[in-house]
Amino acid sequence: MGEQLVIDSEYFKGVLRASERLSDSVDALDFESPVTHTYNPLRYAWSGHRSYLERFAGSRKKVLFMGMNPGPFGMAQTGIPFGEISMVREWMGIEENVTQPEIIHPKRPIEGFSCKRSEVSGSRFWGLFAQHFPVAEDFFADHFVSNYCPLVFMEASGSNRTPDKLTAPEISKLYTVCDQYFRDLVEALQPDWVIGVGVFAEARAKKSLRDYSLNIGRILHPSPASPAANRGWADQAENQLKDLGIW
Repeated sequence: MGEQLVIDSEYFKGVLRASERLSDSVDALDFESPVTHTYNPLRYAWSGHRSYLERFAGSRKKVLFMGMNPGPFGMAQTGIPFGEISMVREWMGIEENVTQPEIIHPKRPIEGFSCKRSEVSGSRFWGLFAQHFPVAEDFFADHFVSNYCPLVFMEASGSNRTPDKLTAPEISKLYTVCDQYFRDLVEALQPDWVIGVGVFAEARAKKSLRDYSLNIGRILHPSPASPAANRGWADQAENQLKDLGIW
């Protein structure tokens, strides 16, 4: 692995402040039934997230990728966006101790880097970039990845509930906080492009960044729940990046 980026850079400090504000702001929100449990990996998995920022957020970026919210076996375990454990450990060179959420859903334990489940979305997502950039630092020289919302929402059954399925009042408060994080991140990293990973993230980018002069695009979300993503996601995403003129 390459050397860690210098953490006294203004880019790193800006992203760090944005992440800390986001974590505090979402912790102040309340969510009602059918949401029974909410995990904030920026709190209990902060060590992993901060290591990610220290290593990769220390410079201006050309492209900012933005996902929706954490998956149960990715960022929920590692604190890193699309944080499939083997990719984080072996490609990024990050492995940290992770604590526990205050209230744990019995069907969604947090095992941190000991988790044996693989996050398919993360494996596909980071796998594409690792194929083109065998050294992670080469990818992060011009690219950065975050999630619009840092929270994991679960119902009593343990099933995932995405942010767009919350109640209207909850959505209004949550999106206000997350839109501000989006703007903070753009101001910190000064990207030329913001790429939504999926339709949702692209829509939030266009809404929250409408006063900013930058390019906004989209790639297909790598979720296995998407039939399109199960038909060669990597080739489709690469072609989309080429069509946008990014690659």
